[in-house]
Amino acid sequence: MSRLKLYLELVRFEHTLFALPFAYAGMFLAAGGWPGWGTFSLVTLAMVGARTMAMALNRLIDWRIDALNPRTQNRHLPRGLVKPWETLFLALLGLSLLVHAGLSLNPLTARLLPVAVFFLTFYSYTKRFTWLCHYVLGLTIGAAAAGGWIAVTGSFAPTAYWLWAGVGLWIAGFDILYATQDYAFDRAFGVKSIPARFGIPKALAIARLTHLLAWLAFFLAGLSYGAGPLYFLGLFLVGGLLLWEHRLVSPEDLSKVEVAFFQANVGVSLGMFLFILLDLAFVR
Repeated sequence: MSRLKLYLELVRFEHTLFALPFAYAGMFLAAGGWPGWGTFSLVTLAMVGARTMAMALNRLIDWRIDALNPRTQNRHLPRGLVKPWETLFLALLGLSLLVHAGLSLNPLTARLLPVAVFFLTFYSYTKRFTWLCHYVLGLTIGAAAAGGWIAVTGSFAPTAYWLWAGVGLWIAGFDILYATQDYAFDRAFGVKSIPARFGIPKALAIARLTHLLAWLAFFLAGLSYGAGPLYFLGLFLVGGLLLWEHRLVSPEDLSKVEVAFFQANVGVSLGMFLFILLDLAFVR
């Protein structure tokens, strides 16, 4: 197996599909259309860098825990497929890409770099001391949507805040679902999570409520920027995907958590981005 393939697997590169479309959505909305190749390239670079840094650090920070968990003990670091120094190198490479992009975009993105780096590092530690870790993860990844907006305008705006809230709550909701797989392990080893704290039935209810709030935040984002009917049609379809996601998972049957986690949520991310593009192209 090539080293590049191992590195891409280590950082779950395919999961970039969760946040990257929302970074693009914020960017296109702020520009009212195509933002130009320069901005597009730098936002892409920032997102790839941030994702690589965050996941490499997460794997490094959680290495010992992953080795004990039956679900994660076959990951690359516990198995010795990738060495710790290689993982740290990937994190530093991602950091360098993020810093280059942030410094190149505008003064506000440059000033926000320390905040971004702090949260990209800090969230991996939160499950050691708070069951609110899912919401810290959402806050961190959700910033991608606001970041896309700031990359174009160099300023905040209500639409950016609502997008950030929507993405953050959506991420937190499906992270709660994902954490149900580790309920027994987390309780046994003192790892903090909503399922470990409240039990699986209540955790699923909290995830549903969190996704309802995410949908409402996306609705308010549309009102904020004066979205047309295509945006709200897309939001209606995304609501259907979220309902389907929650129908896949029950306290009695968690076997479809992986399907709910990846397939449904990639559909949410790409679907929202597509309908935002259509709305910008044909309505505004």
